[in-house]
Amino acid sequence: MKNMKVLAEEILQGKYDEILKEIYVDESVLDYQRKRYKKAIEEFEKIFGESDVEIYSAPGRCEVGGNHTDHQNGMVLATSINQDALAVVGRSEDGMIHVLSDGYEMVDVDVNDLEERYDEEGTTAALVRGVAAELKARGYEVQGYNAYIVSDVLIGAGLSSSAAFEVILGTIISGLFNEGSIDPVVIAQTGQYAENVYFGKPCGLMDQMACSVGGMIHIDFKEPGSPVVEKVPSDFESYQYSMCIVDTKASHADMGDDYASIPEEMKKVAKFFGKTYLREVEEDDFYKQISGLRSVLGDRPILRALHFFEEERRVEGEVKALRDGDFKEFLELVKDSGNSSFKYLQNIYNSTNVQKQAMSIALAVSDKILRKHGVSRVHGGGFAGTIEIFVENSFVDEYKARMDRVFGKGSCQILKVRQSGGRRVL
Repeated sequence: MKNMKVLAEEILQGKYDEILKEIYVDESVLDYQRKRYKKAIEEFEKIFGESDVEIYSAPGRCEVGGNHTDHQNGMVLATSINQDALAVVGRSEDGMIHVLSDGYEMVDVDVNDLEERYDEEGTTAALVRGVAAELKARGYEVQGYNAYIVSDVLIGAGLSSSAAFEVILGTIISGLFNEGSIDPVVIAQTGQYAENVYFGKPCGLMDQMACSVGGMIHIDFKEPGSPVVEKVPSDFESYQYSMCIVDTKASHADMGDDYASIPEEMKKVAKFFGKTYLREVEEDDFYKQISGLRSVLGDRPILRALHFFEEERRVEGEVKALRDGDFKEFLELVKDSGNSSFKYLQNIYNSTNVQKQAMSIALAVSDKILRKHGVSRVHGGGFAGTIEIFVENSFVDEYKARMDRVFGKGSCQILKVRQSGGRRVL
């Protein structure tokens, strides 16, 4: 803990620039981050008064490989990024948890009353209560704290702003009351629990895992209760490439059925073989039974299952390519993943509203602009939202300018791979 006024002044003077550079990777954003941290401390003081504080950070994430594989106990390749949720935190005097997330109302939670509340479903309070409840149930110390949280993780752009929020809540409890001892995987699982049970939204574990563990990670969900997580080399700067996303500004409204249809149809194929998830189905058996599957299920579930089996191999290939330093092969596999999502998984646009194809336009225009300067793919759930691009550093400004002309200023965001997940900063 440190006096907030002293800490704010030290940050502004550049005393902690090396730490900030490690977290945010891009030296050009240091001035922005210094001012952002100082403002967050000042906002905390306005809300909670003067006290000693600590600062925590949890990053957003990008999916790199494994589009719609995690819900079938498959494999994914994901990375944390240099956009984050930032929290200024102090211990509370009344033993309550008080969280004000910028743009939202204050949440007050009694650490002695952490039972699920159905009237809180879909609210920030549900996440705060759910994370505290699950960590307490797992035997960790949970006490009261005050937190002001601000995030620059783009909302609605598929970068997992909600997972970053859940992870920062768990990281605060780990740092303030448990000497930072809670494993990042446990923090991720706790965030997923809070979102599934307290918030009332079904989700896989990839988002929270990437935000909590940090860096480029290969996650194998074969045993979802004990996922295997391994770090993968991710120094894109050495290859002179940047990672970008383009937000097409398309609405996710009324897309729930589209998203739900993918795991539902994949599970129908698995059920045909007496299994629960596609990961449990032998690929050779699947191909031998395509005729029977078509007569029972129709064609789209088969195409989506085919995507799953091929995507599993692509994730393994991407990991191998990065370990071998074969960036050209990695890019080819990224491109193949995008093509498979478009053709077989079919999550680029809503088939009942074919006049709305923002992601299709973004991918087509990207192909035209990039040529040999990079590759693009769908990012995240699909149907609306963002695409992901790996582009040569020397061409990134040109690409950004031209995509912004199509989808509006600021549509294209240049990101960096952050090597740390949820952490205490200062």
